[in-house]
Amino acid sequence: MPDPSNDLSDGAQTTQTRRQLPVGREIFLDHVGHYVRDAEAAGRALRRVGFAPAPVSIQSDKDPASGGLIATGTGNITAMFARGYMEVLFKTSDSPLVREFDAALARRAGLHIVAFSVADAAAARGHLASTGFSVRDLVRMQRPVNTESGPDTAAFTIARVEATTMPEGRIQILTHHTEHTVWQPRWLSHPNGVCELIDVVIAVGDVEEAAQRFTRFTGRPATPTPGGALIRLDRGGVYLVSHHRATEKLPEVPVRSLPFIIGYALGVESLATIEEAVDGADLEWRTLEDGIVATFPTELGEGAWFFVEQPDALPWRC
Repeated sequence: MPDPSNDLSDGAQTTQTRRQLPVGREIFLDHVGHYVRDAEAAGRALRRVGFAPAPVSIQSDKDPASGGLIATGTGNITAMFARGYMEVLFKTSDSPLVREFDAALARRAGLHIVAFSVADAAAARGHLASTGFSVRDLVRMQRPVNTESGPDTAAFTIARVEATTMPEGRIQILTHHTEHTVWQPRWLSHPNGVCELIDVVIAVGDVEEAAQRFTRFTGRPATPTPGGALIRLDRGGVYLVSHHRATEKLPEVPVRSLPFIIGYALGVESLATIEEAVDGADLEWRTLEDGIVATFPTELGEGAWFFVEQPDALPWRC
């Protein structure tokens, strides 16, 4: 499990985190997830903005008693990047997990998942329990994946806490077991030039309290910023921002309740290319000093993307 004393310098992050998956005691921002009502509409919206999403996949969980697979009641569409990914989650049937999905979706469509990756999810679960988090049983999830050589399986082990413990959403830690099926080269290139997931942005009512909690959760320290706090991981980060700062700096996204996962930052090959993509998709967008911010298509829910060519161009990283 990550340890704050194991923090990497900016220079080390640049040279050591081009790998897709963490090793040792590293922790990465792995992916973020949208909850949506209409999977087909969400997929069309992604393509309209210049993403090249992978095909729909239906998720299942391994039954610890029988060893067989049980449908989780959800499916997903993913946009895979050279580093990290985003997913769109939708309902396929009823299940205990889906009841939580339904409750979150009733509040609003949009971002509800923030997932961190580590080398050992079981050890991460033990660390979470030892630092005061109420943890759930490990989840061994699978989903079928077609590869260029035939059908295969994507497999993950997920450590989760009770929903009330991390009120921002489904905040979880996982370990990937099948990198080759999840990050297939044919899905990593997008017409809009997006190539990596950088940070997730969360508006909270009490920045200090949330920062302390996320520090315990990730094992990484928080650095105060004007109106917020930034937790840098071994790859990627979490930017916690006050309601006042969020409404001042991002008036395009109304923050109706707290906590609220506002959006996430994506690295792009070219700002000119992404500007053309979001403009062509008829999204509301504007320039930042060295990037752009664009609101999600309505099919993906409420929130915004922050596009930059370099992570340090993000306003909260400057």
